[in-house]
Amino acid sequence: MRDFTRDHRALSINTATVRKQGDLVAITEACARAEIKAISPWRDQVAAVGLNRAVAAVKDAGLELSGYCRGGMFPADAARLQEANDDNRRAVDEAVALGAPCLVLVVGGLPQYSRPGSAASKDIDAARAMVEDGIATLLEYSRQAGLPLAIEPLHPMYAADRACVNTMSQALDICDRVDPERTGMLGLAVDVYHVWWDPELKEQIRRTGQDRLLAYHVCDWLVPTTDLLLDRGMMGDGVIDLRGIRQEVEAVGFAGYSEVEIFSENNWWKKPMEEVLATCIERHRTVV
Repeated sequence: MRDFTRDHRALSINTATVRKQGDLVAITEACARAEIKAISPWRDQVAAVGLNRAVAAVKDAGLELSGYCRGGMFPADAARLQEANDDNRRAVDEAVALGAPCLVLVVGGLPQYSRPGSAASKDIDAARAMVEDGIATLLEYSRQAGLPLAIEPLHPMYAADRACVNTMSQALDICDRVDPERTGMLGLAVDVYHVWWDPELKEQIRRTGQDRLLAYHVCDWLVPTTDLLLDRGMMGDGVIDLRGIRQEVEAVGFAGYSEVEIFSENNWWKKPMEEVLATCIERHRTVV
């Protein structure tokens, strides 16, 4: 395993972690001051300052990107399918402009939640088929742009509204069907918050391999958890075996950033940005 104790060169900050404390420009400036080398921005944060300003802010701060959040939300009824396709192509274009190494896909759940206004459905199998079709269609576009797509399986609690792909095995099955040649253009974003519980975790990390492990996200699972979306823990404050999981992902050759992604309405979003970033650095060195 890599030794993180001496520096934080392998640390990236997903900008959701400090989204309440400042806009994207302020976040890039704070990361530069903290000598953090990489971020992963969210589309709404980019839109709030404008794409050109976001590109300039990343460049001025000397930052790399570990990913771009997010594309996906593929399930839609016939009236909104073109909207979904167009939106995902725009996400690819934004990611390329920002210099992201991949576009993270939160694939969506049932159509009425993925694309509001779509006809209501309870057919999750149909939603999963729409996800696969949507990924295959987007891959044709992203391949031309040279931008890999990273499917992020989400915890099953999000199956209805955020992601009906809930395990690494499901995500890898899609990769096998859509990109059987393993071209490097389709893989996974592995977020420990969503996969730590999976009894097949080690096996599926090995199945993913270096070529399909495109992004790696860290935080912690608190017990008790007061909100399944907005109560993620800082690394070391919960029950996830972070060091053990990193050992597995590095054993298959992953040498990218450990990207901290924390949604924390009642804790970390209320603290000063500098304090949050300093804690991320400290935990990256001692826990992750």
